[in-house]
Amino acid sequence: MNRRDVIKAIGALAATGATIGRVNSAELRGYPSNMAVAPEFLPRLAMQGNKMHVLTEELALRTVTAVFDCLIPADEFGPSASEAGCVVFLDSQLAGCFGQGAQLYREGPKLPGADDLTQSPQFIATPRERYETGLKALEAYAQKTDGASFADLQPNRQDEILQGMEDGSISLGKDINTKAFFELMLQNVREGYFSDPIYGGNKDMVGWKLIGFPGARYDYRLYVDQIGEKLNIEPVSLIPRD
Repeated sequence: MNRRDVIKAIGALAATGATIGRVNSAELRGYPSNMAVAPEFLPRLAMQGNKMHVLTEELALRTVTAVFDCLIPADEFGPSASEAGCVVFLDSQLAGCFGQGAQLYREGPKLPGADDLTQSPQFIATPRERYETGLKALEAYAQKTDGASFADLQPNRQDEILQGMEDGSISLGKDINTKAFFELMLQNVREGYFSDPIYGGNKDMVGWKLIGFPGARYDYRLYVDQIGEKLNIEPVSLIPRD
C-alpha cells in the first residue's frame, strides 16, 4: 500500500501536466449578483475549535488519528492527515447526515453475504455505528496480538495491521467486515484531505496545493484554452472571506 503514491495519482487526474510558457491571464473578480446563493443554502463550517461531537472518547480519537496518519503520513509533500484536519472532518461527518446513513437504504431483508459484495455492499448499520464497532474491534485486536493500544504501536506494526485489513489476511471478528471497514476509513481520509476546508479537513488547502487544484472558483473561462499549462493560481475555499 503506497499511500503517498495513491494521493499523487489522484492529483495527476486533477492537476495540470507540463508547464508550457507563461500565463498572462488576469483573474475574473466577482460574479453576477442575481447568481448569489441564499444564505440558508450555503455550506456551514464543520465546527468551531477542536471540540469533538462523536469521537469524544480519547481511545477512539487516538485510534482514528493513528490510522489516518498511517494512511496519509507527513512527508516532503505535505502534512499528515491529522495535521490537515482529517479527524475533524470525519467527526463532523459522523455527527451529520453521513454518520446517520441518511442517503443509504438500510432496511431489510438483507441478502445473505451482502456485506461481502465488492461493488455495493448492503450495511444495515450506519457509518457512525460501523466506526464505533470497528474502532473497538481494532483496539481489541491490537491488545490481543501486541498487548498494547493500536495508537501506541510502532508505525511499521500499524502498517502491517492495516495492510492485513486491506488484503483480508486479518479479521477483526465475525461481526466486523474488516476489509470494508478499512475501505471506509481510507475513503474518508481521502475525502478529508481533498474536501473543501469548510468541512473541517484540507486545512490551509494543503491537499489542493499538493495536486494543483484551484478550488471553488466561480469562473474558469479565462483558463479553458490553457491546456497543459501550470496556472499557478491560489486555491479558493467556500469559507466566506471577511
